[in-house]
Amino acid sequence: MIIEVLGPGCARCDQLYDNVVEAVSNFDSNVNIKITKIKDINLFAKKGVFMTPGLVIDGEVVSTGKILSSESIDAKIKERM
Repeated sequence: MIIEVLGPGCARCDQLYDNVVEAVSNFDSNVNIKITKIKDINLFAKKGVFMTPGLVIDGEVVSTGKILSSESIDAKIKERM
């Protein structure tokens, strides 16, 4: 599973990234999850993200413009497993 946090590096984007890291830490180490922080604005547009932070799981945009809690992120990850 690949999780991408899209944002230019603002505090909100950093908080979402931290929440993703926290959510992923609750999963068994056998679960292969890669977290990437993306700052390329052109890539945001290609993915249809026009408000940051954006959260993309396995290529699907699951949130834009919000700082999801680690619990919400956990639920979104489990939906895609």
